[in-house]
Amino acid sequence: MNTPAWFKFVAVLALLWNLLGCIAFFSDLRLSPEDLAKLPEAQQALYAARLGWAVAATAMAVFGGALGSIGLLLRKKWALPVFVLSLLGIIVQDMGLFVLADGLRLAGPVAVVMQAVVLAVGIGLVLLSRKGIACGWLS
Repeated sequence: MNTPAWFKFVAVLALLWNLLGCIAFFSDLRLSPEDLAKLPEAQQALYAARLGWAVAATAMAVFGGALGSIGLLLRKKWALPVFVLSLLGIIVQDMGLFVLADGLRLAGPVAVVMQAVVLAVGIGLVLLSRKGIACGWLS
């Protein structure tokens, strides 16, 4: 079955979005103590409060999102379970950030809005891959 042109366009955007997430993740890991010392006090506290499993969940979210986007571009059904894992990573990351590390207070409303956008995109990609399977665009 022919895949609509918009599907490929969205898949490319999804890949770019998730690659930016991968870059942000690696940039975050590469912050030196000197870099951290330059951050506002609240962000320093947020970094200090981060839990290892929440960082691992972030990795699962961004790398799963990138891999799932590649699956969409290749028109493969396996994109769906990869996006589901990525979404799970987003949810676990958000729990670590906002519930356990008090990220709402430390990071502020901009971080909440950004994470809400990330969550919405993650949900959207799961729904898109489900639609792709249902419509026969993914095999």
